[in-house]
Amino acid sequence: MNRSRDRAASELFAALYPRLAGWCRRLVDDDGTAHEIASEAFTRLWSRWSHVEEPRGFLYVTAANLVRDHWRRLERERTTIRRVTTEAAVGPHAEQEDPSVRMLVQSLPERLRVPILLHYYADMPVREVSELTGRKEGTIKADLHAARELLRAHLRRSLDHTR
Repeated sequence: MNRSRDRAASELFAALYPRLAGWCRRLVDDDGTAHEIASEAFTRLWSRWSHVEEPRGFLYVTAANLVRDHWRRLERERTTIRRVTTEAAVGPHAEQEDPSVRMLVQSLPERLRVPILLHYYADMPVREVSELTGRKEGTIKADLHAARELLRAHLRRSLDHTR
């Protein structure tokens, strides 16, 4: 990178890192993990610096994918721990848990998950989500609606199973 690009990268980091790390913190509930994810998103941005037209969008979409990977890893760990600690004599209802909104969001298809994360967790308006994802505002609104309906249905089913 040349000096003007170095300066631009430094300014971008100073302007966006705290907000990105804070957004990640709300999603993963852990300061260390949030900073790791935000740092990794910036590392991936720097490696593609000359090819990225919208750095902010790249950072948030990359971080959303890294958060998803983190959630998947946690779920695999929880499943393994449950499997190891649950005795065979315990009935089939032992593994049922209250629904976690975070896990439900993680289970959404990417085209629905990313707008949900950006709009509701990063507090971005639909117009900005549209710009960052390169999709029309109407499509983002439809995807947000579809995601809310899927989440509502998952929550309803989960609550029905606990009754």
